[in-house]
Amino acid sequence: MEIHQEQLLKVKPENLPGDAVFKGYRYVVVRDLVFQPLNIRFKKERYYSPAQKRMIEAELRQGYQGQFSPTAKALVLALYYEGLMSEPKIKELLWQAGLNISAGQLSHWLTDPTYQAQFHTESRQVLSAGLGSSKWQHIDTTSSRVAGVNWHCPIICNPLYTYYCTLTNKDRLSAIRALRGGAGKEALIIRMDKNAEAVGSLMGLTKALVDKLWELPLDQDLCEQTVNEFLAREFSQQPNYKWKRVKDALAIASYHAQVGEDLPILKILICDDAPSFQVITEEVALCWVHDGRHYKKLEPRLAYHRALLEEFRGRYWRYYRELLAYQQNPGLSEAARLDTAFNELFATHSGYKALDERIAITQAKKWGLLMVLKHPEIPLHNNPAELAVRTRVRKRDVSMFCSKLEGVRSWDTFQGLASTCRKLGINFYEYLLDRISQNGKIVGLGTLIKEKAAGLNLNGSWINDKPRPEWQPLQLRPWLR
Repeated sequence: MEIHQEQLLKVKPENLPGDAVFKGYRYVVVRDLVFQPLNIRFKKERYYSPAQKRMIEAELRQGYQGQFSPTAKALVLALYYEGLMSEPKIKELLWQAGLNISAGQLSHWLTDPTYQAQFHTESRQVLSAGLGSSKWQHIDTTSSRVAGVNWHCPIICNPLYTYYCTLTNKDRLSAIRALRGGAGKEALIIRMDKNAEAVGSLMGLTKALVDKLWELPLDQDLCEQTVNEFLAREFSQQPNYKWKRVKDALAIASYHAQVGEDLPILKILICDDAPSFQVITEEVALCWVHDGRHYKKLEPRLAYHRALLEEFRGRYWRYYRELLAYQQNPGLSEAARLDTAFNELFATHSGYKALDERIAITQAKKWGLLMVLKHPEIPLHNNPAELAVRTRVRKRDVSMFCSKLEGVRSWDTFQGLASTCRKLGINFYEYLLDRISQNGKIVGLGTLIKEKAAGLNLNGSWINDKPRPEWQPLQLRPWLR
């Protein structure tokens, strides 16, 4: 522990007996925090050039522009995004400490896009490095109010980073936009090719509708407006849900056809059973904890039914612990045993109708719940994404909503960077101070993610994976329709 100050405490002479002998010192460390204003007056040299007819002044150090120090700016950002304080409370705290600052200045630091440009750039680098660090990613979404209107925020993460991306809707297109680092409708890129045809067929589009899509320009990325105009012209008699399925299929095809972009294509999404997360990636791993919550929500009235439910839940979580043990020592024989055990467990017929219906639903999701048998390194739950959701919810409780798009982007960027710093073991305040001061002592977060990923076994089951010559979309299950 670093010692900043040392004070000598002497024994009062009246407390010393006559035979007392000095025996040295006993050290006691007390932690303190100094929180007081520090006004710095810079003495800037000035020169005048008669030839150039101009004044030349010494420049302020980086971060001191605008009459406030990098320390004050970093503290405000840390309190707002990491401490989850509101702007009025931050202003009140600073005023009580003797730092006079206006509400407008605070808002400028928290939302001004020019001032925050370097952080938005690094957030994009974090997403690129994070998506490249593992073939699988957690994903979840939560509501987020913008100017009093309900928007939604997809959250993508793994053990090394977190990325927030607030968008207008909660659907499959928004999830794809988030995976491509986009915000706003202009970020959606769509494409007509063989994969789009296959996905459209799986989504229930008739052959006549799919054949009609071949009139679009083939094997090239298109903007959303182009497709909207095509749908309005050629699909005017079709219901809105079919329009949406068409755009979903075209967007998925474009996602898997990315060439030369810095955002890698994923193999697996770890998520709950929301339809909006299905079919985007080749495989989907479902969350056991989320599925288990449905059993907890059952409220049997009869004591006999309560006993049946508790007995089954005990078996459910014992099987879950067996899957955890399998992750530590995977093998083909153990995978086969667990597969058989799953069939036996979820073939249970108790006689309690609500429980039996819930068991049948879990049985239908076997392909997603047992993805861990094929890829032992992936988590069995989606808790990291749900914890990231909770952070946004707490921020929403304190600050309610953003009034402008600049504020939305700032919330996404800084909440993601704060969570990423936490996962990488970096002090968020020190990170902010380093970036504002341009000291360069803390390396880029994207670089740190790549370095740490190299030492983790996040892609063990894909080491010998061969790229497919042509993407084969995941078959839709009846319960997803």
